[in-house]
Amino acid sequence: MAIVIPVAMQGMSIASRAGLLGQRKAAAMRVAERMLNELIVTGEMNQTSSSGSVVDGDTSYPWTMQSEPWSEDSMTQVTVRVTFSIQGNSYDISASTLFDATAGTAAAASPLAL
Repeated sequence: MAIVIPVAMQGMSIASRAGLLGQRKAAAMRVAERMLNELIVTGEMNQTSSSGSVVDGDTSYPWTMQSEPWSEDSMTQVTVRVTFSIQGNSYDISASTLFDATAGTAAAASPLAL
């Protein structure tokens, strides 16, 4: 029993961290998608960069937006990167979409996760 109990507790700790990481990644992706949608609606997609922070539940998710010309044609690629940390480890999630600045609308119906 003295050998089995510590091993079982370590396994439960690892499973708990993995579950928390999955929840935080899903929340970070929701934040990234929400920010892309807000940038589309407010017309702020033409800026080269922007940043902020969104609170989801009890966790704050800092985000940054970066836009750059797309290499294929005259569209602009807009990427929102959301960062979060769990137990001292930093993670990030990115969502991107293409934007036609001349038309004023996003070319993609939904963001692409990278």
